[in-house]
Amino acid sequence: ITRFLGISHFSSFLFKPETAAVLKRTLEALMERGAIVRNLENLGERSLPYKISKHKERHKRGGYFLIDLEAPPSIVSPMMDHLGRDIDVIRRAFIKHPVAKAEECSGIIPLSPEEKLTAGKN
Repeated sequence: ITRFLGISHFSSFLFKPETAAVLKRTLEALMERGAIVRNLENLGERSLPYKISKHKERHKRGGYFLIDLEAPPSIVSPMMDHLGRDIDVIRRAFIKHPVAKAEECSGIIPLSPEEKLTAGKN
């Protein structure tokens, strides 16, 4: 399982109930394919970096969403196809996100509960 960041740009013509429906469809499709969604972040509505023509419409603004997920790499291609057919999705991308491993501090020696109790009495 690999960690990915899914980035989606949705049509700015969507109002809140429709935006929620698009997100629900997207998240359900990810989970049906075995993804574990860790976080969903709304980055807000913004001007697109350039005009995008998609599904016979020209878009200048869009809602940006960031989805943090863990999934097998084999779902990326089917999800790109799935999201490409969704008329409410302007643009989509998956970026492999390496997870930083937490390093243990070698300078601190953990004490057992018994050692903590006896250390307090001295």
